[in-house]
Amino acid sequence: MRLKLVSLLIILSGLSACSTTEKPTKTSENLSSANSTSQIQATDAQSMYQLALNRQGADKIQLLYSARDAAIEEQRWPLLEQICTELEQTPTVDQVQNKLYTAFAQKQQGKNTLALEMLASLNNQLTQPEHFAWHQYLTASIYASQNLPKQAAPYFFRASEAASKNDLTIPELNKALWQNLQQLSSYALERFNRGSVVQQGWVNLALYHQVYLGAPVELDQAINNWQRRYPTHPAMAVLPKRAAELIAIEPVNIERLVVLLPQSGANERLGDALKAGVLGALDNSNITETVFLDEMLTTTELETKLAELKPNFVIGPLLKANIDKLANNRTLVNYPVLHLNSFEGQRVSGQHFFFALNPEHEVQQALEHFLTQGYQKPMILAPNSSAGQRLVDFFNMQWQRYSEIKPQVGLYSSKKDMPKTIAGLLEVDKSKERIASVKSLFRQEVESETRSRRDIDVIYILGDAIETRLIKPYLDVNVSTFVERIPLYASSKSHSKQIDRTDKGDLDGLYFTELPWMLSGQVSNQALRQQYNSLWPEQADISQRLFAMAYDSVAMLSDITQLSMIPGKQYTGLTGQLSIASDGQINRQLKWAQYKNKQIKPVQLKTQAPVPLFMQTATSE
Repeated sequence: MRLKLVSLLIILSGLSACSTTEKPTKTSENLSSANSTSQIQATDAQSMYQLALNRQGADKIQLLYSARDAAIEEQRWPLLEQICTELEQTPTVDQVQNKLYTAFAQKQQGKNTLALEMLASLNNQLTQPEHFAWHQYLTASIYASQNLPKQAAPYFFRASEAASKNDLTIPELNKALWQNLQQLSSYALERFNRGSVVQQGWVNLALYHQVYLGAPVELDQAINNWQRRYPTHPAMAVLPKRAAELIAIEPVNIERLVVLLPQSGANERLGDALKAGVLGALDNSNITETVFLDEMLTTTELETKLAELKPNFVIGPLLKANIDKLANNRTLVNYPVLHLNSFEGQRVSGQHFFFALNPEHEVQQALEHFLTQGYQKPMILAPNSSAGQRLVDFFNMQWQRYSEIKPQVGLYSSKKDMPKTIAGLLEVDKSKERIASVKSLFRQEVESETRSRRDIDVIYILGDAIETRLIKPYLDVNVSTFVERIPLYASSKSHSKQIDRTDKGDLDGLYFTELPWMLSGQVSNQALRQQYNSLWPEQADISQRLFAMAYDSVAMLSDITQLSMIPGKQYTGLTGQLSIASDGQINRQLKWAQYKNKQIKPVQLKTQAPVPLFMQTATSE
């Protein structure tokens, strides 16, 4: 982090050097002496700033410049913004440069909307190449920080073109641009393969790395051709190290695999399900030897066995407590590891990956679909438990990145609590009160029908299979017949192959996400599914899901390095479309299905990356 801050200070100092505004000069030796004494007394950004407020003219400006540099080094972004506001009052200061500093300070505070507004206000004032290059770089950095590589790319390209054309040095530009391109799919890169020579050079280099990854001879030849075609391209600065890394990426060759599973204690049955999945995948693997160890062993026992076995790769452990224990003791630090759960701590090795059937993956997928469909007011129904509250909090946090409208949330504590919770959220209880009030005014019978609120446009159920089957009928009877039926969605928790054998009718119309392995029509390896059904016809849902997870864990090992180095690259598994994030966490895209006419039908639901609020504001203005 310290090196990163030094780099940022160099970047913005470079911007100052680019300015053509003459820096203030001291009018006398006395002034120079006073200023020097002041700066000796004030060694931190806040002190310098306070001192500057009591000065005038060139002395004040010089102190503000010093305070500005110190604020960046001290990471005091609100103070940096204050300093820039004070400098804005001085006519002799380069105001374009000062606003670029302000936008940077706002970006560091997460004020992306304000930063983009500030940068947009400069669009017609960027007459100097230096200002234009830094403006484009800062804009790109804001989008990149929000994981929006497509939006960031055009700004990065223009910054690179301006820097190359005018012989400008922008530290970190080439590295940031290259990292951004690694986030794009080959399809997205092809769409950018036009424009200037600088832009095409960047795009072609990124395409070569994707197309020839794992083929070192072809990649080396492609890079040599690229260098001959673009001999002075700015990407030369990042090429040698990155090319060497990517050329070295070949499919992982594993001779000895160690699998850590719970083979004793309360979670032994989970270990059995995982072991079956591992063995199933080994039938189609080139792994020579596989050894299963009980993850419940002590760290000392595991260290001793691993030292004896010297595995090329380790899968497991499953339990979070054991992952934490081994991480704290650095037991697995020298081995490539695919853990079978998520990890909240500090990743201790770039060769450590984390594979979990996290429900958050499904919540994110559903949320993105809702936004794609234009739904504005979702209602979330979840059990009033720590797990239910966690998923509701996750949905709310993500939703607020894209919409100012808060979702409606209903938490039920028991089955008996469900009708009251649903009626309250849909405001059916208020409708009944109004009807009772009207009826009390007349002696004759008054025909009436309850009405539900009209602003809810989608309902998302986070209950289990039994809860969902109770909730769905309550929703059917509480939604007014005067309004269009509200679309109903649920997570994979709502689906149970065991319960579905006898009961599908109550869920008609419900959409849900699910592992391909759990949907008969979505399994690509039908022979494996049939074999599994014949061996374990009565297996619990959790055992079937763990089997699929373990199978994918082994099957994807040969591609795991490539998956980790090319963001967006996916592996098609039994648990969904798998990709690896920069922190080693494996993300999943699941299949959509719908209950229809007492059957489960596969459906293709449109989903695209949503537009964050700060971009919506900037676009609308």
